[in-house]
Amino acid sequence: MQRIFVNDKPIYLTTKVEKETDFKNFLLKDADIDLVLKTLAKKSVASVRLIGHNEDKLLKTFKKKLPNVIAGGGKVFNDDGDILFIYRNDKWDLPKGKTEKNETIEETAIREVAEETGVSGLKIVKPLPITYHIFKRNGKTKLKITYWYEMQSSFSGNLYPQLNEGITEVKWLGEKDWGKALSNSYANIKLLF
Repeated sequence: MQRIFVNDKPIYLTTKVEKETDFKNFLLKDADIDLVLKTLAKKSVASVRLIGHNEDKLLKTFKKKLPNVIAGGGKVFNDDGDILFIYRNDKWDLPKGKTEKNETIEETAIREVAEETGVSGLKIVKPLPITYHIFKRNGKTKLKITYWYEMQSSFSGNLYPQLNEGITEVKWLGEKDWGKALSNSYANIKLLF
């Protein structure tokens, strides 16, 4: 079952039909995304389920319903085991951003982390789960598909938030501080922990 987040509420892509309780069911192939989002915005609705027939085609079918924005980002560890966080829009987040022309997704992830934080010497250790969330920009609803990577850096210099991207703070957080930061973060970021 795949999850696509709208703020912190999930849209589940599934083949199972269950009796509605605090969620609403829609048929994936016929689903009107605007209606799905309006339904999900209701306080009484915790999630929406888009039901399809073929498990292997659920995500592919959903991706066709919205313009896709491809992004790359990193969960970066330093030599002390601390993780690099950014603070933007009153939430703790991990650095990420959109791909540029002729760039691999790995190059995007490294470039975006460096641009948003000032950290250099980044090395990809392994891929992490891909996250999906819906956002609105200039009146248009889009699906952001973020490819995440665990990264390592021995960087020990000053951190520089990318102010023109709305980032106001960059911090290395130790394990005891992750929980606090994650309590004021996004649901799709929590999936990476």
